[in-house]
Amino acid sequence: MIKNSRFNSDSRKLFFCLLLSLLIFSNVSANENNTTVSSQFSREDFSHWLDAAYIADATYKSRQDIERVLASQGYKVNQFKQLKGFSVGYVLATNDEKRQHVIAVRGTSNVENIIVDAAFVLVPDKITGVDIHQGFLLSARDIYQQILPELTPGYSISTIGHSLGGAAALIIAMMLDAHDHMVAEVITFGQPKVTNISGSRAFRHLDVKRLVTPKDVVPLVPPLDPMEMMNLSIFWHQGTEIVLFKNNQYSVLSGMDSMMRATDFLNDMPSEKHIKNHFMSTYIAHLKSKQASTEQITFKSDFKFSDWFSPSPATKK
Repeated sequence: MIKNSRFNSDSRKLFFCLLLSLLIFSNVSANENNTTVSSQFSREDFSHWLDAAYIADATYKSRQDIERVLASQGYKVNQFKQLKGFSVGYVLATNDEKRQHVIAVRGTSNVENIIVDAAFVLVPDKITGVDIHQGFLLSARDIYQQILPELTPGYSISTIGHSLGGAAALIIAMMLDAHDHMVAEVITFGQPKVTNISGSRAFRHLDVKRLVTPKDVVPLVPPLDPMEMMNLSIFWHQGTEIVLFKNNQYSVLSGMDSMMRATDFLNDMPSEKHIKNHFMSTYIAHLKSKQASTEQITFKSDFKFSDWFSPSPATKK
């Protein structure tokens, strides 16, 4: 009886992996060429995201810098703080004419620390009712509690963030939404995963735009493990992923297509190019290249199913 139960479990996993591989192979074969597709986003969208990128970049600078950038976009700074004990800070700003708040969270540009030191442990969160990454949750909860008294009833709220700040920005938006605040949008740059499949589904109604560069590994960690696909507690991204290339081209991914980009992490371990691809200066440059014209292309994957089961270069003898 035990053997049959184990066999059935293993068989289900094998069947699921085979089914997944068929889906992946069909996706890869369809992406062999950078085929141009009907554009989902306009130059105005990229201009809007560039404004958000300037705000995210300014959070790493002085109060005078962030005030100048936000003032140029019609916002006045209410709070600008560094959280004690965390590698993040935040700014809360208000545009009374538009009846809007902006919350921008500063993270870290240190790619190696994020990959090596980040403990990907999910814990239940009472505010949102879903499981969230423990470390990101602590900083997001601290910011959430500090901004609540400053929010004006009836104002819409947008959250922005880079790296770990992007993770906190998304969690804060989830918390605000759970308590019936009007969340307009979430814009993140190089954001790591924050919740699992069920948590992502619970907040799928949020307008989340995750901007990434092809070689920024931070949005890919932890990498997707096919043997865990039947576990609803695996980390899962939310919203729409927009892959920014150097020129005017971009790709749009979501769901499984977005998650499959994590397979590149198996072949391409962190290096100097990944660090540069995670900098806000790179995101700003890629967005600037799309201000005159944009071209949406199908994302080209270099995934091989054998990558999941082959030893890494470091372990090969």
